[in-house]
Amino acid sequence: QVQLVESGGGLVQPTGSLRLSCAASGSIFNLNTMAWYRQAPGKQRELVAAMSSGGGANYANSVKGRFTISRDNAKNTVYLQMNSLKAEDTAVYYCYVLTFRSSWIEYWGQGTQVTVSS
Repeated sequence: QVQLVESGGGLVQPTGSLRLSCAASGSIFNLNTMAWYRQAPGKQRELVAAMSSGGGANYANSVKGRFTISRDNAKNTVYLQMNSLKAEDTAVYYCYVLTFRSSWIEYWGQGTQVTVSS
């Protein structure tokens, strides 16, 4: 079993910045993809950014140039640096990891609220 603990959410004004962290612990054998999703009220959960174990990253078009995903494999932690935040970035942000242990297994964090408002 893998546990994901997220931190860093909160209230920020438009154009501000936040940094989210997600630390994985437990029976970690092979962390493959680590990613961030978000879900705004009344909307479906969407991919924000993902990073493979090799360091390749992809982003939602809406956050390209503003958000940066990174990971520290030694600490089993993934980060999301969010700059130039907009009101439409307001959502619950979820950490996601894909691991392999005889089969592929997905884990989700509990979510952290990000609110962008003046």
